[in-house]
Amino acid sequence: MMIDNSVIAQENEAALTALNRDYATLGEQLDRRGIAIDDIKAKVSGYGVAIPSWGVGTGGTRFARFPGRGEPRHIFDKLEDCAVIHQLTRATPSVSLHIPWDKADPSDLKASALSLGLGFDAMNSNTFQDQPGQAHSYKYGSLTHTNAATRQQAIDHNLECIEIGTAIGSTALTVWVGDGSNFPGQTHFVRQFERYLDSAKAIYAELPENWRLFTEHKIFEPAFYSTVVQDWGTNYLIAQELGDRAFCLVDLGHHAPNVNIEMIVARLIQFQKLGGFHFNDSKYGDDDLDTGSIDPYRLFLVFNELVDAETRSAEGFAPAHMLDQSHNVTDPIESLMVSAMEVQRAYAQALIVDRSALHDFQQDNDALMASATLKQAFRTDVEPILAMARLENGGVIDPVSAYRASGYRNKVAEIRPAVTGAGGGIV
Repeated sequence: MMIDNSVIAQENEAALTALNRDYATLGEQLDRRGIAIDDIKAKVSGYGVAIPSWGVGTGGTRFARFPGRGEPRHIFDKLEDCAVIHQLTRATPSVSLHIPWDKADPSDLKASALSLGLGFDAMNSNTFQDQPGQAHSYKYGSLTHTNAATRQQAIDHNLECIEIGTAIGSTALTVWVGDGSNFPGQTHFVRQFERYLDSAKAIYAELPENWRLFTEHKIFEPAFYSTVVQDWGTNYLIAQELGDRAFCLVDLGHHAPNVNIEMIVARLIQFQKLGGFHFNDSKYGDDDLDTGSIDPYRLFLVFNELVDAETRSAEGFAPAHMLDQSHNVTDPIESLMVSAMEVQRAYAQALIVDRSALHDFQQDNDALMASATLKQAFRTDVEPILAMARLENGGVIDPVSAYRASGYRNKVAEIRPAVTGAGGGIV
């Protein structure tokens, strides 16, 4: 099902002359600013962001899901779709699995990924919904449930994720729980958090030596009155309590409106507890919109902090990067390709910030010029760098155009049975 290389060659041939001219023009512009374009391109070429396995299926709202054509039937179809994204963008070399949604024989998973040129990123556990045959319900919580047997069931599930991940080459586990309360007085805040810590410690104790544990915070939903891991402060406390291999995962949509996410990122870097990201965008809450579709400047400001840490070799700095989106009205493959390129764009823009000038303006308390320095980088059209990096890495200059020209969606729709019915929106 991979896209034929002749399609890629034809698309690249049609766009190559214009790209060469645009790259040369941008190179001259950056050279006047003391920036070597080839150095930026090399860093962009080496950057990758993981694809969430669940992202290649159609998502939706909390109220409805509208299935698309050619939806993946199982994890192996998902891996094929993920391979197409990487084939065209050369920016998504790994896939993050969600168990039990993606549960399969580890040897089959590993063989399939290897044949498609993919690796595996962090494992994701699921204790926010009940599964068929499950002995205890998570309706009133999982790792924090008042019932010890329910908590142990959730712990055992996370340990199973570690076991599967070890077999396929993953080295991290991401834990997100929807535990909390919907009514005042429903739960005892302190005791509930104590139960969470006890459960998390039991999981952490079983981590292989080369693994990291990422805990993820979310301000609300599905627990609307209180959420156990509701913000980065609580998440940081958890990471501190658990140990050196416990880190905070930052989902860009899991914060209150107008929260300064880039400052949170800086704080977590400073105290060596930034584990990684789930990139997406939001307008109102946890919207899981395409990355950079609403506020690309905020995405750039986040990467400004990341590149700052990279440039000064900040201690303990090794964040994992992954997309986490829900596609209700677009082709998921197209959205994920565009989002992967938007993440690369923000990285490239952050790389061309004049950090020496920025430092001087900050030291002189010159707010206007410090801001202008960031905006100069953000306003620079770095698309020629991204396109040239894709081309030289064996990808395509315009991934969306090549994908549409290939007819991939129509081909898989002929093989994969149509999905019908009004299922729930959250996947």
